[in-house]
Amino acid sequence: MKLAPDLHHALRMKIAGPWPFITFRSYSLAGRHFTWLSRQHRKGLAREARGLEHAAVPFWQTEAYNWYTGAFFAVGSFLFMLGSFLSILPAEIASASTRTINIVFFLGSVPFTIAGYLQHFQTANAAPFSVDPTAATPPARVSLIGWRPGSVDWLSSFSQFVGTVAFNFNTFDALVASPDWVRQDFEIWVPGMIGSILFLVSGYLAFIETSSGYWSWKPRELAWQIVFVNLLGCVAFMIASTLAFVPAGGEAWWIPDLANIGLLLGGLGFLIGALLMTRESASAAPG
Repeated sequence: MKLAPDLHHALRMKIAGPWPFITFRSYSLAGRHFTWLSRQHRKGLAREARGLEHAAVPFWQTEAYNWYTGAFFAVGSFLFMLGSFLSILPAEIASASTRTINIVFFLGSVPFTIAGYLQHFQTANAAPFSVDPTAATPPARVSLIGWRPGSVDWLSSFSQFVGTVAFNFNTFDALVASPDWVRQDFEIWVPGMIGSILFLVSGYLAFIETSSGYWSWKPRELAWQIVFVNLLGCVAFMIASTLAFVPAGGEAWWIPDLANIGLLLGGLGFLIGALLMTRESASAAPG
């Protein structure tokens, strides 16, 4: 929502956000001060503090919806960590076959995709900004994907969702991998790289949304903790995917292990972020 200059001045509204996005608004209306934060708005968090304790709550902004989104991310992250750990174990200790490990990775990609879509569906149906938060209403028509490329939250959640789909292809193709190194790179490494790049883009967009700037250091804030540890996980996934390239002449023995350590750390980052998301959900409306 774009305010007329005179109304903007009358409200003495302060806005912030990394250009060209607005992720923070602070203003007074009818003797009451309001603070609008993009993440809180789309997730339906801290409703009482925003004067929304009596407003209607769509199901995608309830405590249960936010909790299950975090829970699905947690399950997917744990399975990625498990697959990575089994891959690192020495052959004389590990009892799981390569196929079993690949199944674990594929199973991990499924809850990741479910969580990614739940998060994007929530973003796609977030109500537009309203000066009077009590007058804001959910969109009349529910959107499955939406199209709001001018919103940092939509870009972030959409990038992550598409990235999870790429990981579905990456992990499934590993189950039916060809011995030919060219086909392995095309069918497994390329989708993995696409997914990792999209995750990294999504992670940074989520970080600047919460930071209201290109960088911030707010370790005491729960929302910042979530996006920061997720961003670290995205970096680890990016490193792991880069190292997973299969060269024509073979590679040093330690590179696959290093790639799996990157996957393990990436999964750990997302697991911590997911568990913090379930905690964050408590500030949404019961549902």
